[in-house]
Amino acid sequence: MTDGGGPVPGRAKISISLDAELVVEVMVLAGIGSPQDAVEAVVRDYIERGHRTEARIQLQDEPRRDADLGPRPPQG
Repeated sequence: MTDGGGPVPGRAKISISLDAELVVEVMVLAGIGSPQDAVEAVVRDYIERGHRTEARIQLQDEPRRDADLGPRPPQG
């Protein structure tokens, strides 16, 4: 993992082109001075939000699964 930003040795890198206005707006909103760090911060935040959403959905589904696995009355 990282210490909160910057490159991690041994990780693959990609290069992409982005609209400069978008990157500048991220830099201003996040208070980050480097375009690279600003974009990485946005991507990391997006991934973390996705993981939190997955965890919330899993927690909401657990009571339903537990109820489905409970004892069933005899049929017939």
